[in-house]
Amino acid sequence: MKEMSANWFWEFVTPHLIQQFSISDILYNGKTEFQSVQVIDTPGFGKCLILDGKIQCSEVDEFIYHESLVHPPMITHPKPETVFIVGGGEGATLREVLAHGTVKRVVMVDIDKQVVDISKEFLPSLSQGSFEDSRLELLHVDALKYLDETQEKFDVVIIDLTEPLEEGPAYLLYTREFYQGLKDKLTQDGVVALQSGSTSMIISLGFIAVANTLRTAFSVVAPYQSEIPSFGGTWGFTVASQNLDPLELSPEEVDRRISSRINKTLRFYDGLTHRGMFSIPKYLREGMAREKRIITRDKPLFTY
Repeated sequence: MKEMSANWFWEFVTPHLIQQFSISDILYNGKTEFQSVQVIDTPGFGKCLILDGKIQCSEVDEFIYHESLVHPPMITHPKPETVFIVGGGEGATLREVLAHGTVKRVVMVDIDKQVVDISKEFLPSLSQGSFEDSRLELLHVDALKYLDETQEKFDVVIIDLTEPLEEGPAYLLYTREFYQGLKDKLTQDGVVALQSGSTSMIISLGFIAVANTLRTAFSVVAPYQSEIPSFGGTWGFTVASQNLDPLELSPEEVDRRISSRINKTLRFYDGLTHRGMFSIPKYLREGMAREKRIITRDKPLFTY
């Protein structure tokens, strides 16, 4: 759900809670085949991409979200050469992946070509030319169908999808069936990472359910969080693998891998940040021990 006027954008976090942004300008407002799309300019967060009424990123703090999503799985892998990205149409996830010098090939599947085109036009600072990189194969197809048909295996899979809205295009990619199929598309030391929803005390059950569901497919499941101001608080992510555990990396080893692999200066992520991100608070750990929900096709997870 969303509302927009000449002066304010407000997002329904729950039916009982909203967050509001003052708007300087509405740069784009329309609908694609799959979802509604807005690009707004705000005094507090700069230009923001909104999909189906949910803020996806802002110019001011997107580096926190995208460094949090991309670098923990990439650094956990000993030498990531092939990467599969699901979603991420604004191009910032791709930008961070391509910063790793080990990467030889990236396949990115985003079903909504219009979001990519709109982002290129109105938010070029996010992709920073990444769509022109020769290592990229960009496809606008259904990710479920692509993964079912491809014989290729990947070192790292990064899932950068919108939240699982009932009318949205993404909810089937949060299910046990999807995760169990996905593990067969990984190389032996393959790593998966995804954004997992809010970790706020009042709306963290989706985050917990995603971690529970990943455990039906992967031996190692490591949830973590970062503070994303434009999202209104802490936001969850999860790394999963059959063999590699990001918690086994010391801050010194993380910094060593960053220095030897990444060809730019990071603004958020380093060894100490890595350790802090995976030190989730007690209420989340207790919730994970208590809540047992598994997300399936027949019983999907929907957010507000």
